[in-house]
Amino acid sequence: MSLQRRLLMYLLVCAPLVWIVTLVASFSHARHEVNELYDSELVRLARQVQAVLIHNRAGTLQAPTQPAAEGLYEDDEDDIRQLAVAVWNAKGELVLTDREGMQLQRHSGAAGFVDAQVNGHAWRVYYLPSPTGEWLVAAGQDVAERRELETGLTLGQLMPWLLMLPFLLVAMAWAVRQALRPIRTLTAELQERDAQDLQPVSPLRAPAELQPLLVAMNHLFVRIEDTLERERRFTADAAHELRTPLAVLRAQWDVVRRAHSGPEREQAEARFTTGLDRTERLVMQMLALSRVEARLGSDNATLLNAPVDWPRIVEQAMGDCLPLAERRHIELACEWPAEGQPALAMQGDSSLLAMLLRNLLDNATRYAPEGTLVALRFTADEMVVENAGTPLSTEDLASLGTRFHRPRGQTEIGSGLGISIVQRIAALQGLVVEFGACENGQGMQVRVRRKAQRSVLKGSPLPPATA
Repeated sequence: MSLQRRLLMYLLVCAPLVWIVTLVASFSHARHEVNELYDSELVRLARQVQAVLIHNRAGTLQAPTQPAAEGLYEDDEDDIRQLAVAVWNAKGELVLTDREGMQLQRHSGAAGFVDAQVNGHAWRVYYLPSPTGEWLVAAGQDVAERRELETGLTLGQLMPWLLMLPFLLVAMAWAVRQALRPIRTLTAELQERDAQDLQPVSPLRAPAELQPLLVAMNHLFVRIEDTLERERRFTADAAHELRTPLAVLRAQWDVVRRAHSGPEREQAEARFTTGLDRTERLVMQMLALSRVEARLGSDNATLLNAPVDWPRIVEQAMGDCLPLAERRHIELACEWPAEGQPALAMQGDSSLLAMLLRNLLDNATRYAPEGTLVALRFTADEMVVENAGTPLSTEDLASLGTRFHRPRGQTEIGSGLGISIVQRIAALQGLVVEFGACENGQGMQVRVRRKAQRSVLKGSPLPPATA
């Protein structure tokens, strides 16, 4: 059910209900006011009769044979029929009445209002005894007179409401449709958009209730645009970077097929295997970088609120790099802080930090001279990876972290994505990665520290490299 229909249904149900409640309240109020008015008139009439009796205290009153009020209200016979007055003396004898053939009942000791039955009709009677007990005055009225006035007052209010109710409902329907017009306008605008049009929708002219929705929608458009941009970049990178390795693999495979048995074929197969390894590494690193960028570009990406278990991460990363280290006769060593001191205490995502450390160790092992040492050191504030490789030039340090960039003269298998992955993970985990020469000016050194503790490496001509 649409929002417009739902609002109209609520209004069409609630408006008549409120109208009925108002009508009942108005009728109750009208009855109260009419009873109060007529009760006051009865009290006034009884007191006037008593005042006349006090004035004629001589005692000459006798029960009349004709109604005392006969002939005085010829134009108001209906009203006269609804009223009656009677007076009784101390002995209970009727000494005065204004109605022939109809007589109010005397109630000994009665005082105030009494609801009674007179000739089969409901009457409201007011009894007023004299101060000395000489007589009892009664003034009564037929309740039907009151009900007639109550009905007249209620119908007087009811008819305008009944006549105006259809117009009110039409006006409410129009008002609901106009109030929901911005939603229809927004719907039409979004329907006319192309699938690639992710421009934000201006919330300035929208009602206050729609502005939070439009702001959230614009944030969603930005996230979708970032996701599509990452996918386009990944597709373009994959198409560009895989074209050459696949062409090389095809050429190497042709060489393997044409090679004769013996050293020539073994050499061709070794080259083909190396090409397969390079392609596999390229694909794996591209997928890893894509996953990290997706986490970094997601607004709801949050760090795990759990302390990082560095010993387990180091064991996992070194285990992954061990085959390469054995092939190149590289020794892997890890140095921990003094007993009682934490090792780069932080909270984060252990899986991402394991990927960061694995890439650092893999690069250090891959580009270190054969038979040398790759050292990993932890302190309370930082993590350092060192090897005995040749320090990079200023130009290479400036390009470090650029996607698919590799320094000149490299012979090891690589894709130029490892450092980019490290920097993206560091940005996601709130870390800074710094590259430079070791303190003695020989070899390469990488420092990983929290952002609040930046420093420039000795011998490094560059500021810290961040993503």
